[in-house]
Amino acid sequence: MLGLGLLDLHDLGIGGWRWLALDVLWAIAGGLLIGGVLGTLIGKLVVYLRIRHKEAVGLDEFLALGLIALAYGAALLSGAYGFLAVFAAGLALQRVKERPEERGLPAAAPAELQSKDANEALATHPEHATAYMMQAVRGFNEQLERIGELTVVVVVGAMLSYTYVPAGAAWFLLLLLLVVRPVSVWLGLLGAPVSRDQRILISWFGIRGIGSIYYLMYAINHGLPRSLAEEIIALTLTAVAVSIVLHGISVTPLMSLYARRKTRRLGR
Repeated sequence: MLGLGLLDLHDLGIGGWRWLALDVLWAIAGGLLIGGVLGTLIGKLVVYLRIRHKEAVGLDEFLALGLIALAYGAALLSGAYGFLAVFAAGLALQRVKERPEERGLPAAAPAELQSKDANEALATHPEHATAYMMQAVRGFNEQLERIGELTVVVVVGAMLSYTYVPAGAAWFLLLLLLVVRPVSVWLGLLGAPVSRDQRILISWFGIRGIGSIYYLMYAINHGLPRSLAEEIIALTLTAVAVSIVLHGISVTPLMSLYARRKTRRLGR
């Protein structure tokens, strides 16, 4: 939003007060608050209906999609950040009934778990309803994430033939991969219980997601001039493509090295 404002495509306010008050303070706090409240309320409501009334059983995939759409839409209508709202909603949903995932599902034979009656019994059991719901939602979210990533990779690959490599792409990619991402990760993990090797791996691989494509489309929809939009599209697609190639090639040897180092430390 600051970048769009500096391009005269967004109102920053006198001295940047509007950007600071609305685009930073409210948009971040509001997104987290809206997502957290919706995730908690919907999670508790579904668990209550299942345990007390044996209702709202099954179709956990639609629960995940509905919560995503509701949190994202409510945040946008409130002038907050939809990405943060969905993130907070997911975290809040997982924490319904104080970390229910630690209880886990009761041991059962595979044939029993495949039974419809057994699934309904678990979904409505007072001690296992939340864990069962979250297991189903997580499984669907992982599949949805892979489908989304595949779609983005295919679209980016198809668009590469219609774009070009910008003149400043080399220094930008070096700055992004070797400076901006590592520094951001190290700052973001301050106080986190991760080892030095884990910090290095996360600094190199970053996080999974399609944020760059989302924000690219967001900026274009805010009226970027055509020449600037074409340059940013080319730069973004080049960065995504290079990231896929470099990280795809390096993931196996780096993870193997990490596993060997971890085994040696545990053996001491």
